[in-house]
Amino acid sequence: MFDFKEIREFGKPYVIAEAGSNHNGDMELAKKIIDEAKRCGADCVKFQSWSKDTIFSKQVYEDNYFLRDDYRNRTDYTLEEIVDKYSIDRADHFMLKEYCDQVGIEFNSTPFSKPEVDLLADELQVPFIKVASMDLNNLPFLAYIAKKGKPVVISTGLCGLADVSDAVDCLRTNGCSEIILLHCVSIYPPADEMVNLNNIDMLRNTFGCKVGYSDHTIGCVAPIMSLAKGACIIEKHFTLDKDMVGWDHKISANPEELETICQAASCGYKMLGSYQKVVNEDEERRNAFKRSIVAVRDIRCGEVLSEDNLTFKRPGSGIEPRYFDMIVGRKAARDIKKDRLLSKEDF
Repeated sequence: MFDFKEIREFGKPYVIAEAGSNHNGDMELAKKIIDEAKRCGADCVKFQSWSKDTIFSKQVYEDNYFLRDDYRNRTDYTLEEIVDKYSIDRADHFMLKEYCDQVGIEFNSTPFSKPEVDLLADELQVPFIKVASMDLNNLPFLAYIAKKGKPVVISTGLCGLADVSDAVDCLRTNGCSEIILLHCVSIYPPADEMVNLNNIDMLRNTFGCKVGYSDHTIGCVAPIMSLAKGACIIEKHFTLDKDMVGWDHKISANPEELETICQAASCGYKMLGSYQKVVNEDEERRNAFKRSIVAVRDIRCGEVLSEDNLTFKRPGSGIEPRYFDMIVGRKAARDIKKDRLLSKEDF
């Protein structure tokens, strides 16, 4: 389903249901997420490929930094235990890929280390490599990814424009020419004024890449609005239950919201239409709604046509109102009945 050449801006966007770690380490829940994403109309379900050894350093585990939010009042977990529980092992990667194939939806995952890149690109043969915004400035990692010969989809949150430029240059220098940038704000959730969907235009114009949108807002307004900016990919976190304990459930779309996004993606791009003014209504309908010049009252032959004895009414099959000034001051060539459309023979 993912074909870089077929994915285009201002076309039907490729919708990624970002499952991330919303499976909470439960592979049966992961399968249900896949089922629902397919039912809602998503093109892809994307997970995250990391382990407790590849995502955080020892210092982070000692600080338990990411135990705030849902976990801040929990004393029965450590960060290291949660990360270990929520990670997807090698066998489960193959199981999830096989299940996605059976369901008929694309499988993908975000790697956080070189071995995970190898697993996804070489063994599971994912159609593209998704790079998280936290690795936007990780140039050695990007160079390694670029050499896999896969299209790269890279989020641009967390870093400034100079880092985006360095990342694009690094990917291109190392052989990757198929790059899609995702405008992204890595705040969970961002305030409305932080979303800055105009950055989609800016990234496209600055780097000459296809551009999509990775959303962390609550609800589905922002991803739907990104359609008007020509987003070629829409990525949205996805959960079955926003009230689950976990990092991303609260800012994720539930099935109803994801279905709304997918439905908008299926038809919304068509509504952008043409830059040219196109008249779609047929002549009969146009005439039914437009107006013509008509007599306000009975007008006798020889009487002067004026603003007082003329007005404008439907239908529009007579003389158009644009010619009013050319008619005012002329004399009636014959009697004209009240409410009759004027014709050339009347003056």
